[in-house]
Amino acid sequence: MFGRRNFQLARIFGIRIGVGISWFLILFLYIWWLTPFFHEILGGSQTSAYLVTVASVLSLFLTMILHELGHALVARRNGLQVLGIELWALGGITRTAGEMPGPGAELRIAAAGPLMTLFVVVLSVSAGAMLAAHNHFFEVAVAKGGVHSSPAVVWLSWLATLNVFLLIVNLVPGLPFDGGQIAHALIWWRTGERNRATHVTGRLGQGFAVLFGAAGLALLTTRNSFSGVLLMFLALIVYQGASAAVAQGFLGQRIQRLRVADVMDREPVTIPAATGLLDAQEQFFLRYRWPWFAVVDPARHFLGVVRSERVASEIAAGRPALEVAEVLEENLPIRIGEDQPLESVLRAEGLGRLGAMVAVDGEGVLRGVVTVAQIRQALRPAAGA
Repeated sequence: MFGRRNFQLARIFGIRIGVGISWFLILFLYIWWLTPFFHEILGGSQTSAYLVTVASVLSLFLTMILHELGHALVARRNGLQVLGIELWALGGITRTAGEMPGPGAELRIAAAGPLMTLFVVVLSVSAGAMLAAHNHFFEVAVAKGGVHSSPAVVWLSWLATLNVFLLIVNLVPGLPFDGGQIAHALIWWRTGERNRATHVTGRLGQGFAVLFGAAGLALLTTRNSFSGVLLMFLALIVYQGASAAVAQGFLGQRIQRLRVADVMDREPVTIPAATGLLDAQEQFFLRYRWPWFAVVDPARHFLGVVRSERVASEIAAGRPALEVAEVLEENLPIRIGEDQPLESVLRAEGLGRLGAMVAVDGEGVLRGVVTVAQIRQALRPAAGA
């Protein structure tokens, strides 16, 4: 759902805040659903209730942004690249890039969002309690019948109540909730097994998703049908996220047991360094239709990579007799030790840029090539686990 086109609402501390097209529909539905509720508490004109509703819904999404900014700023402080924040119907997501430094960093990042929400709750309650007449702020917050108040108190009480609800839900100890991330960090720290922590918290997330779905079905039989639909929608999103975590845990556990040498092609096609460019084009590039080849010396030491477009451009420039050793790209991050864990290949820059990594031994001799297709084939049994 986050891959669809989205619109930028703002940029805060250099972090892009975006929303999908569906967010605008959800915004309308919230306002339509809540206006009668605010009118009942406020009394007076429908227009006043509508304006308070709009302000309340927008401020709710603003607190969601603050929640995600808590995650984003702490993530940046811990060395992760923050790609942006995206809002959806029931919350938001902070998208980051980079490897999590450790369980301590994950704990700090996961806790930052709920702490920001707690700050909003404390601020709303403090301001509302000071403004409320006859100390009825909490009666307004729980929508006690017959209680009427000013627009400011109603707004603050509603904001506090919703953020308390979001805080409680966010602390559920299962992925993809913040509480699940906190539990994941603690299990990872205690056991030293990151993938086991992912599997356990993913399973917990699936269990809570089933409970949310059951609660949503129960609400559908009452007058709170809209709340039931929202809860079932939440259950669906949570179950999908938790299931992805479970699959990731299985894959991670399998990857831990594999090394590069276990999955690589031990007899890859390579080009000798002394091969002329014209011969390289005719015997290798035109024959195999691959965009690049590894180049080796007579002792099969890996020297670098030669690309099809570079060979073609040199031939077109009238230099077909050049040897491939003269047009190498030597500094590409494509080399990896054959005894390295397969998990290190997935984090390697070269895999994303060229779709493969060249495996070498301790002396730099080329021992094989590991491709994306080979990695997928090696991990396929885990998908059905």
